[in-house]
Amino acid sequence: MQKILIVGGGKSGAAILRILSMIDRVQVMGVIDVKADAPAIQEAKKRGITTGQEWLPFLVDEPDIILDATGDPVVHQRLMKEKPTNTVLVSGSVIELMAHLIKENERLFQNLRQRQHELEAIINSTHDGMVAVNQYGQITLFNRAAERLLGMKAKDVLGKDVSKAVPYTRLDVVLKSGKPELNQKQEISGERAIVTNRVPVKDRSGRVIGAVSVFRDVSELQHLTEQLTNLKDMKSLLQAIIDSSDDAISVVDEEGKGILINPAYTRLTGLTAEEVIGKPANVDISEGESMHMKVLKTRKPVRGVQMKVGPHRREVVVNVAPIIINGELKGSVGILHDTSEIKQLYRDLEKAKRIIRTLEAKYTFDDIVGVSEEIQMAIEMAKQAANTRATVLLRGESGTGKELFAHAIHNASNRKYNQFVRVNCAALSETLLESELFGYEEGAFTGARRGGKKGLFEEANGGTIFLDEIGELKPSTQAKLLRVLQEKEVTRVGGTKSISVDVRIIAATNVSLEKAIQEKRFREDLYYRLNVVPIHIPPLRLRKDDLYALSIHLIKKLNQEYGRSVEGIAPDALAVLSRYSWPGNVRELENVLGRAMIHMAFNEKMIQRFHLPSLEVASSVTESPNKIISVKQQTLKERLSEVEKEYITEVYMACHKNKVETARRLGISIRSLYYKLERYGLL
Repeated sequence: MQKILIVGGGKSGAAILRILSMIDRVQVMGVIDVKADAPAIQEAKKRGITTGQEWLPFLVDEPDIILDATGDPVVHQRLMKEKPTNTVLVSGSVIELMAHLIKENERLFQNLRQRQHELEAIINSTHDGMVAVNQYGQITLFNRAAERLLGMKAKDVLGKDVSKAVPYTRLDVVLKSGKPELNQKQEISGERAIVTNRVPVKDRSGRVIGAVSVFRDVSELQHLTEQLTNLKDMKSLLQAIIDSSDDAISVVDEEGKGILINPAYTRLTGLTAEEVIGKPANVDISEGESMHMKVLKTRKPVRGVQMKVGPHRREVVVNVAPIIINGELKGSVGILHDTSEIKQLYRDLEKAKRIIRTLEAKYTFDDIVGVSEEIQMAIEMAKQAANTRATVLLRGESGTGKELFAHAIHNASNRKYNQFVRVNCAALSETLLESELFGYEEGAFTGARRGGKKGLFEEANGGTIFLDEIGELKPSTQAKLLRVLQEKEVTRVGGTKSISVDVRIIAATNVSLEKAIQEKRFREDLYYRLNVVPIHIPPLRLRKDDLYALSIHLIKKLNQEYGRSVEGIAPDALAVLSRYSWPGNVRELENVLGRAMIHMAFNEKMIQRFHLPSLEVASSVTESPNKIISVKQQTLKERLSEVEKEYITEVYMACHKNKVETARRLGISIRSLYYKLERYGLL
């Protein structure tokens, strides 16, 4: 019995402990680690193995081997000095290698188990009965078709002696003789008969290590053969039977030329009878070797061969058997099972899982609060834009909810089940932003990841990318973005190959892009590419009708964050909010309400005026006494009309009185523009 002491309770130590615990002639006398919650310590406690934080007490019993799983050179040097003379010390590098080999073994075991499950699924999906035994004659395989044909359950016969459990299989005879028995007809019970192939299974040295029987029910075919003497009638009836099968069937003659296919074969391969009948057996193969020709040469069946067939390269598993009548080879018959659909479903499932893990767009139009005409107009335009593939440019002051609109547009579009990627163009340096947006190839720069990295445009393929603060992009990055918009393709940093992408772009800015164009800070051609569907999100000072609804919405949100139960806001407090100009817009309103709630007692339910922090008087009100009087003498409708006129005039003149371009920039119809121009005397 070898006594082993493990020093180091990390993952490597835990992996080694699990392996050693399965070896009979090894005794793990203890596990040492300074951390009481280390993985190996926890594992040792479960197994009743002594643990500790110092190894000296364990050295008294003179372990045969000490495994240093810490990887710490200092620890290793101490162990070298303090260990008993006859104790072998295994270094951390060796332990690391052992742990790696253990993990690799576990991975290979999992892969083997997955392949075994796939093989079981294929075996159980075939209509052929299959029974297999090991070298001792014990049944190791009994598929569903065998259960149906033999009237037995697999659970009742697996592991039992085949000569006693299913004596008429003759597998015990094949096991002893080592010789195959092919195309043997056999009566099972009553009127049921099967044709079976019994084949010994040999290892590389030729030693028989088992036997397999593959059989199918031929009772009905036998009865038909006895009843039909006319070859033409028999062929017609057989064709009808084959045509009704869901399995794709292909039959060739002794020369390897097609003589029969069924509709299921055409559905699977995409090839019609005219393209197959009379043609060589390999006419349907896209990838792989013709199993028909192999069977005709060897006169032996083949099972479970994977290949791709037809112009669409459908993935199938093929079983082919020779057709032998009175000892004479007449051709071969193949059955094709489609596996591409199962693989596609698996890929779709993985894609769905990935979408669930990475989907980031969490807001919809229901989350946008407001009843004012201005916000409703912006929402309506955004909904219309969501139904198109057009690029959207969200314009508005900071805090107006541009990102909220971007999320809502994505979730209302047909791309909602694909990736939504948000990029703050002002938060990253030019170099970092470029590599993040477009990706990079291996070796593109110092520190580049091995194998390169996908860019955010590639990650968002099929979905939406939201470029916030687009006005902060540097000219070089603007040029690359323009290429994406024009050519629908990206080139990674350090690469030369163009990669096609299907990405819907939503951009947002709180700066004047027109002014940036005049100052040569923003490309005019990029501006026109981005400004396909401009949506202006109104500032809070122009939609004060929404103050109450917004306040109630934000109070509910803050209640969840702060653990409060505030119910609303008092009229006098709302009046104070209404007199403020809100330079920070909805974001500032949330901040003000949050600060008010912090100063409230827990039993208070309404935000009162005295709860609010001091708010500066709106700049638009304090600029001059005359302006204060002017504002007070205007109704809200009059003030909104004045602002609307000013903005329409500004855009109209900037477009050199081009009405089509003006309407496009304003996001309204030509008819509406004519009405407003006439209303404000601008025609």
